[in-house]
Amino acid sequence: MAVSFFGLAIFLLLTLDSDYGSTPVSAASEGVQISYGSTIKLMHERTKFRLHSHDVPYGSGSGQQSVTGFPNVDDANSYWIVRPVQDSSSKQGDSIKTGSLIRLQHMKTRKWLHSHLHASPISGNMEVSCFGSDSESDTGDHWSVEIEGNGKTWRQDQRVRLRHVDTGGYLHSHNKKYQRIAGGQQEVCGVGEKKPDNVWLAAEGVYLPVTETK
Repeated sequence: MAVSFFGLAIFLLLTLDSDYGSTPVSAASEGVQISYGSTIKLMHERTKFRLHSHDVPYGSGSGQQSVTGFPNVDDANSYWIVRPVQDSSSKQGDSIKTGSLIRLQHMKTRKWLHSHLHASPISGNMEVSCFGSDSESDTGDHWSVEIEGNGKTWRQDQRVRLRHVDTGGYLHSHNKKYQRIAGGQQEVCGVGEKKPDNVWLAAEGVYLPVTETK
């Protein structure tokens, strides 16, 4: 595990925006703040599966790149880069507070966590997919961070919900699993109500230090 974190840190040092001068801090320390530019895995609280994607399209709905819950911790296809939305004043190194808008960019395929009103393959809820590229993104990639409890700033040990701006659906997963193309992986979708199954935590990753002026 330490080797994979080291490799990820080296990757980030080579690909971070040129105006960022510090080095990534913790790989997995409780209580670390999540800042824009950090690369993280999101763990579904109830099932412990990680938010995951790979270059496999859905066979129904939008036909876009599929998003699933993945059971194994050590998989590079579960890393997501936390980005601000377009035309935002937020920048790399800023902390993320409750109500902040974010985009999640899949590290390997460079596509954005996306949702819309297409039906998800198993449950028929709102489909969650990956879409776009480094140069292509729209409001379907925007998610609002809702922190559970009294905390106001997103930290690694903070329970959060991610609400899709366009549809109002919460990022959701459950123990309904795919049988064929993504056998053993579970469905990720959007649902309109707050439920225990739409709570997530930041888990493994490389967290950039907060650099904003207080």
